[in-house]
Amino acid sequence: MAKEIQVGFKKLASFGELALPEYMSPGAAGVDLQAAVDEAFQLAPGETRLIPCGFAISLPAGFEAQIRPRSGLALKHGLSVLNSPGTIDADYRGEVGVIAINLGREPIQVKRGMRVAQMVIQEVVRVSFQLTDELDSTQRGEGGFGHTGLEGLGAGTGNQVKKRGK
Repeated sequence: MAKEIQVGFKKLASFGELALPEYMSPGAAGVDLQAAVDEAFQLAPGETRLIPCGFAISLPAGFEAQIRPRSGLALKHGLSVLNSPGTIDADYRGEVGVIAINLGREPIQVKRGMRVAQMVIQEVVRVSFQLTDELDSTQRGEGGFGHTGLEGLGAGTGNQVKKRGK
């Protein structure tokens, strides 16, 4: 069973009759966020807009909320979250909003109550950086972007994994 924490939830004036965020299936990692807009609007291809959700939350210390795209809207309509995943820090008490972008080819109608994104609550680990002159070595080393190539391209494409030292 998943760990459960209590998160304070404050309805703002724009929330009105909207339902509280909920998990849509027993195994869901995120709750859906609804648009708390007064009037429907079109989000044109390439357009970015902040969609208010009508509530604020109080996360316990050591947690964050991540705002992510909903996979069906992303696949079918190109609706995404511009700063994906967006982060809500534990000490933020303002309105939750979705920085939405239409990556599709057609305008997207956004109306009140539309489930526009999802919110996943995650535990956060804090680090302290230790200055060093040398890092431990790994098999990958300094291999960066594209280092491991692409699978399924077949021989002779130049995209196979290269073994170090050979």
